Amino acid sequence: MSTLPSPGTPQADLDTPSLCIDLDVMEANISRMASFMTERGKQWRPHEKCHKTPEIAHRQRAAGAIGVTCAKVSEAEVMAAGGITDILVANMIVGAPKVQRVARLCETADPIIALDHFAQAQPLAAACHEAGVSCRVILEINVGLDRVGVLPGRDAIELARATAELDGLRLVGIMGYEGHLLKVEDPDDKRTQINAAMRLLEETRDTMRDEGLCCDIVSAGGTGSYQFTSDCPSVTELQAGGGIFADPMYQLQMGVTGLEYGLTVLATVVSRPEKNRAVLDSGRKTLNPDAHLPLVKNHPGTEVVRMSAEHCELSLVDDAVDLTIGDKVELIVGYADFTTVLHDHFFACRGGVLEEVWEIAGRGKLH
Repeated sequence: MSTLPSPGTPQADLDTPSLCIDLDVMEANISRMASFMTERGKQWRPHEKCHKTPEIAHRQRAAGAIGVTCAKVSEAEVMAAGGITDILVANMIVGAPKVQRVARLCETADPIIALDHFAQAQPLAAACHEAGVSCRVILEINVGLDRVGVLPGRDAIELARATAELDGLRLVGIMGYEGHLLKVEDPDDKRTQINAAMRLLEETRDTMRDEGLCCDIVSAGGTGSYQFTSDCPSVTELQAGGGIFADPMYQLQMGVTGLEYGLTVLATVVSRPEKNRAVLDSGRKTLNPDAHLPLVKNHPGTEVVRMSAEHCELSLVDDAVDLTIGDKVELIVGYADFTTVLHDHFFACRGGVLEEVWEIAGRGKLH
């Protein structure tokens, strides 16, 4: 078993591959996102899927976030164990083991569970009522992504009415995800389409309130859209979380601005088969390239051209042709959500020196 490096170790001396956070960049991104939300009168409930780490969630809370968003009950349990109690589980919870764990979670935290069907609400209510707890819930509304979500209009209102009558649950609002609009290229068109999607939430909220149903929370906005969704007056909170690392996918495919790349994999050159080609020890088991290929830091023009299970191949230009076997190279992670889950630890560095090692405590939490 390998021994974790000690704080003070030069980043360049870390064994490879290592998943590295630039603390100065991450902290600046957190501060910018928090300020952005505050300036627009929105609460920030960042999704933790890009980091799955309570230490980072606490930094977001310290900057002004009200809590976190998770995808799984197990991730919510990790956050609660780490001292984060205001937790939105933004996926549907189905099955007796999971709903019973939610009921137990309500004893130590104050979760919110998303649902889009009465068949999800009823067993959750029964488990919570039996445990003597009350669980907050919100309805997910389909705003055009066509993945999950109750249809806006009559279907949503009928579900809201039925859910509000269940002992053990407290209906507190609605959410929607405009994920189908993240890659709209023209900013004006993107804004117009997001506004239309958010109007579906606004209309649902207004009807719920007219019927005396609680709708204090209107939650939306991922990293690829929050800079537009934040201008929609009906939205009360934004779930954008990945901006703390501001991956190339967000900046180059979705037009996110004002943030910097904060997450890299430190790799080693293990082969130099040709003058203009180098092979690194960081393949798909280390870096998932499906959403966006990693970028090569500090070597402009040098590109990742192929990745296999264990290897990452670079096409070298300019000073990169001087790389030799044993040299270290930083790869900017294309999309953190798909790569963080491959690692056990973050190596948090500042100014090229290791400052802290954080366990990725939510890694592998699939239930």
